[in-house]
Amino acid sequence: MQLAGVFNIAMEPKAERVWADGCYDMVHYGHANQLRQAKTFGKKLVVGVHTDEEIRLHKGPPVFTEVERYRMVRGIKWVDEVVEGAPYCTTVETLDRYNCDFCVHGDDITRTSEGTDTYEEVKNAGRYRECKRTEGVSTTDVVGRMLLLSRAHFTRDEWIEKHKEDARTLATHNDAASPWTDVSRLIASSRTLEEFSQGNKPKPGDKIVYVSGAFDLFHIGHLSFLEKANVLGDYLIVGILSDHMVNSYKGENHPLMNLNERVLTVLAYKCVNQVIIGAPYDVTDEMIDQFNISVVAQGSRVPHHEVDGVDPFAAPKRRGIFQIIDSKSDMRTEVIIKRIFDRREEFEQRNRTKFEKEKKINGHNGV
Repeated sequence: MQLAGVFNIAMEPKAERVWADGCYDMVHYGHANQLRQAKTFGKKLVVGVHTDEEIRLHKGPPVFTEVERYRMVRGIKWVDEVVEGAPYCTTVETLDRYNCDFCVHGDDITRTSEGTDTYEEVKNAGRYRECKRTEGVSTTDVVGRMLLLSRAHFTRDEWIEKHKEDARTLATHNDAASPWTDVSRLIASSRTLEEFSQGNKPKPGDKIVYVSGAFDLFHIGHLSFLEKANVLGDYLIVGILSDHMVNSYKGENHPLMNLNERVLTVLAYKCVNQVIIGAPYDVTDEMIDQFNISVVAQGSRVPHHEVDGVDPFAAPKRRGIFQIIDSKSDMRTEVIIKRIFDRREEFEQRNRTKFEKEKKINGHNGV
């Protein structure tokens, strides 16, 4: 039996323009997957992003600012247009204003602060379609991972002072591990990677650019850096370091997102053509030759992790293909964590409120 408002995409032709909306706070692979699915319903995907004020009213404080969230959503592969300051409740008038046939949302229920279904009007009008929610991740979950930790755990200098050991050596030890890399319920598959990468391969003669890093809690600084790296050539490959390696040089509770989560989030962006999963820390001559790399770039606004006195970029520097990029953004993972800890009580209340709402909804649904 088909639920009201839920349509099989194979049963109807693609619409010209479809609508999706949301907070898109701390943008992650779950958001990207929802937008990827929404795009399959139409030729053009228009995405409405709510203001900070609307989110505070209905959910609690956002972590990213609205300006950051607009930019982050605009950079996702499947997004054709972004509507800034979209209303929290989706109406027929909104769909008509932006010439959208219907809106698409995940199969989880979203409600206003008064408990009203935010899609009630468009559902009643038959202009609502549903896609699958990505299990195992949510902004609430990611924020929760940070709320359970003390700020000191994230201070790299304090961690290094405490351990007094070489980071490269620690990378081979079993005790160099984040407690959060095993909590994700994401089940990655070759099909998921293919859907996110869209099978994009370099063409003969393409100038290939390579960058690498943790890309944990993907943010506006990461995006700015990757966009600037992208314009240095025709095809951008991003090396995503393993959980073990990131933990070895950043400290006890890093990374917050595991390797699969970080890979899919980075791969969802327009400026990224390919990722190397669990990339080596050192960019070697063999690697440069294997991937036909013309440019290796590093950001100027992040710490340069030269472990054990060995420069990981020695080979590209020797070959004259190394470049420094200024992302023009001072955003770092530590800044995001500080935002949450500075307003810890507000975010804890936000998570509690969401939990209680979901508990009530599940109760009403007999779950």
